Amino acid sequence: MLDKIGIAKRIAKEVKDGYYVNLGIGIPTLVANYVPENIEVEFQSENGVLGMGPFPFEGEEDADIINAGKQTITTLPGASFFDSATSFGMIRGKHVHLTILGAMEVAENGDIANWKIPGKMVKGMGGAMDLVASAENIIVAMMHTNKAGESKLLKRCTLPLTGVGCVKKIVTNLAVLEVTKDGFKLLERAPGVSVDAIKQATGGTLLVEGDIPEMVL
Repeated sequence: MLDKIGIAKRIAKEVKDGYYVNLGIGIPTLVANYVPENIEVEFQSENGVLGMGPFPFEGEEDADIINAGKQTITTLPGASFFDSATSFGMIRGKHVHLTILGAMEVAENGDIANWKIPGKMVKGMGGAMDLVASAENIIVAMMHTNKAGESKLLKRCTLPLTGVGCVKKIVTNLAVLEVTKDGFKLLERAPGVSVDAIKQATGGTLLVEGDIPEMVL
């Protein structure tokens, strides 16, 4: 079973040389720390940053340099800062190759709910609506179940939707899954996790074909 860092490490393997990548709040922000050193990637944030680096070491934070989640970040040589209108122009113009988001629920058809739980105060959807509407490649980083042990991978989302039919792949603490027209296709198992355990933790349709390999981090 993976922790949050393990999820981020596995997703970092999906990042390709030359990609422009947007990282959502939560687990996705950790991905920047684990991108292979032999590739060049530009990380973009909705608040107007292009060229984000890994998180700063303790004591080296600059409170003026933050991502969309208000976390302090570092920047790489050549990084640039611009207004939100330009930033969302990049997103809406489909200039971002990969978007990595967190989620509270994902449906087997690729719907995502990641911004609101009714009855609880939220600050708003932020840039998620634009990201899910414009991105052609969305990977979700999430825990497979909630704190009560209930599946977060469902036949249909029960929470208000952020986007419809947009998620392509999901990496959880238990597995890597691809969203297909027939349901969640199991691609990899987390270390020490059985296929049966993944089946029990998945509320939507789970497709298992042949032997499922264990993740390599």
